[in-house]
Amino acid sequence: MFELHPTLANDTVEITRLSLCRVLLIRDKTYPWIVLVPQQDGLRDLDDLNETDRIQVMSEIDHVSKTLKSLFKPYKINVAALGNVVEQLHIHVIARFQDDAAWPAPIWGVGPLEDYADTDRDLLVVKLQEKLNKIAVL
Repeated sequence: MFELHPTLANDTVEITRLSLCRVLLIRDKTYPWIVLVPQQDGLRDLDDLNETDRIQVMSEIDHVSKTLKSLFKPYKINVAALGNVVEQLHIHVIARFQDDAAWPAPIWGVGPLEDYADTDRDLLVVKLQEKLNKIAVL
């Protein structure tokens, strides 16, 4: 049975579930930052997925990227699957702006996570759910 890594569970809020992935919002208001986690046990790297699931993950990354672009109008979308600290396969999809705290460098290690106020987070989750759930089957 699939179980979300404790660090991901602690650092995120669930937005929705797509065909393959859980879609999570990182608790950091500094960046619009979503993580996709394929709901399969034992995955560390993208090439651990079979071909069909790899294609599905790419489709879900595309869907999340377009959602972030629609809501936030970022300059760039960063997509990364690092996993050096949390080895469970997860893919970061981050909206970046030329005036953000880390630009143009990567966001990791720039500062501590700055959580949303509860009401702001809840409103954002609802907006993301509305956009992400518009397509019933990806």
